[in-house]
Amino acid sequence: MNITRLHHVQITIPPGAEPQARAFYCTLLGLHEIEKPASLTSRGGFWLELGSLQIHVGTETDVNRAATKAHLAYQVTDLPAWHARLTAAGFQIGASVPIPGYDRFEFRDPFGNRVELIQPNPDA
Repeated sequence: MNITRLHHVQITIPPGAEPQARAFYCTLLGLHEIEKPASLTSRGGFWLELGSLQIHVGTETDVNRAATKAHLAYQVTDLPAWHARLTAAGFQIGASVPIPGYDRFEFRDPFGNRVELIQPNPDA
């Protein structure tokens, strides 16, 4: 009896914010939307796929997303280019505490969810 892998994670957005969330997650970040099962579409939100992992963007009311350290960390290539792209799009970039072997930074998505971008750096 073992846990074999992480299947999906879920983040939340306010109800009705799906168009803004798609613009951020699909257009700006370039994540791929997948079909959400018909049995769940009435709940709002949408699903994304990144490799073998799914990211479920659900809807939830009355949540202060900016008050939590909970986050997703996306491993990227060309971290400086991501920094420039997000800054140009108006996002405030925060410094992360350094960890050996990685460069990284964090920001909040348009809904307050904390997001980390991380890139391996053997020289760090």
